[in-house]
Formats: sequence, structure tokens, C-alpha cells
Amino acid sequence: MSRIGKRPIPIPPKVTVEVAGQTVKVKGPKGELQRVFHPLIEIVKEEKEIKVNRRDDSRPARQLHGLCRTLLDNMVVGVSTGFERRLEIQGVGYRASLSGKVMTLNMGYSHPVEINPPEGIVLEIEDAAGKKINQGTLIVVNGIDKEVVGSIAAQIRAVRPPEVYKGKGIRYKGEYVRRKAGKTGKK
Repeated sequence: MSRIGKRPIPIPPKVTVEVAGQTVKVKGPKGELQRVFHPLIEIVKEEKEIKVNRRDDSRPARQLHGLCRTLLDNMVVGVSTGFERRLEIQGVGYRASLSGKVMTLNMGYSHPVEINPPEGIVLEIEDAAGKKINQGTLIVVNGIDKEVVGSIAAQIRAVRPPEVYKGKGIRYKGEYVRRKAGKTGKK
């Protein structure tokens, strides 16, 4: 039995879960998410928890068991508390600015790069104290769908990934970038 798959998912207060066959709808204070799960997986809603079971012991069912439980747990957590990814920009002259919902990144290219977030994703820029500002070097990506939040954060990071000689670029908050010595470090 999957160690992750057999754990029940607690339903927090103010969150409602509707199971109709393989389709699961989760509503909470932050929003609503819906997903269709694989037919090999059975989702059972009880009083204050959800259980994910597999219909048989085939290899694909065993592979999907823990995955489907985690996806369902992410839906419940997303509509109740939400997800966020933090990115920091390092480098002289590199900065992000926000106008409306569209974020503009000035990363040393001949043109600014614009990031237009999809529906349900909020991009913010904060200063070191955590106060929201319009221009800076600390980007926060917020949303209820963990998959989309991670995807947008990866798109922003891909504009200028951190380079290994000076460490300039966009990195996740707390990410370690291994540094190289360069030409003069060989002696």
C-alpha cells in the first residue's frame, strides 16, 4: 500500500468537497478548483475527510495512488490557504516593475520582458520589509493552483537564470547557486 496514498485528507472548515464519479470540485474561501481523476482511482468523501483508494492492485493503479492523493490534497490546501513562490533578482540594474496585472522585467536585454499572468494568479513585488511596492527585486507569485503557481515562477526564473560566475539573475528565494572561480582561479 502506498504510504502517501493511504493517508486521509482532512477537510478544513469553510471548505466544501463534491465528488461526482471521477470529478472532484473543491470550494473554499480563496476560490474553486475542479479536476477529473483517473478511473483506476476511487475517491470516497466521509464526514470530515477524503480517502483515496485504488480499484485494483495493478502497477498503473499503484503508481497513481499517491499522486492522486497529493493532487487532491493540493486542491484542498489551495482553496483554503493558497500557495506562493518567492523569487529574488540579483544584479546591478536588474529589476521588476508592476503596472496593473502585467509584470515587466528589465534584465539587461535590449528589450523589457513582460509577464502576463493567467486567471487566478497574482504577481506582487515586495521590499525587504514585506511591504508591497511597484518596483523592486523581490517577486511573489500567489495563487490557489500549485501547478500553475510553480509554472509561472519557473517562467519568470527562465527569463534570466542565475549564472555561475557572478550569481546574477533570477533565483528562487533561498536557492543555492554553485559558484565557479573563473579564469584566474586556476592558479
